[in-house]
Amino acid sequence: MVEFRIDRRSGVATYLQIVQQTQQALRLGLLEPGDKLPTAREVVEATAINPNTVLKAYRELEREGLVEARRGLGTFVRKSLGSTPTDSPLRGELSQWAARARASGMERDDVAALFSAVLEEQFTGSEPESEPEHAAKGDSA
Repeated sequence: MVEFRIDRRSGVATYLQIVQQTQQALRLGLLEPGDKLPTAREVVEATAINPNTVLKAYRELEREGLVEARRGLGTFVRKSLGSTPTDSPLRGELSQWAARARASGMERDDVAALFSAVLEEQFTGSEPESEPEHAAKGDSA
């Protein structure tokens, strides 16, 4: 089951944080079709947010076709997003990179900004850029 973490300082609406975290769990395969989301009461107890906020998030997820509410039973995942398992080798590489960035003194927001900029570069072009020669051979930079 997914556990929501609310960052009150992020500037992102609380209900959107729940939506985004659910979408991320779906992309990573942490939630699969048929899985039950925590009840609004469970989310409220874990995060101390307003129950209407949880319900708003769940309605948004339902509007997107990702979940369905079953009266008296709860809210269940209807479909998944993406196909990146949590045990992907790419996750390990990214984790190592993030650890190096942190060890070099980068702040979380700096890492996020750098990562977002690279994502933008890589995914706005028509073709993926080829790997540098040393990276293809498994050498570390």
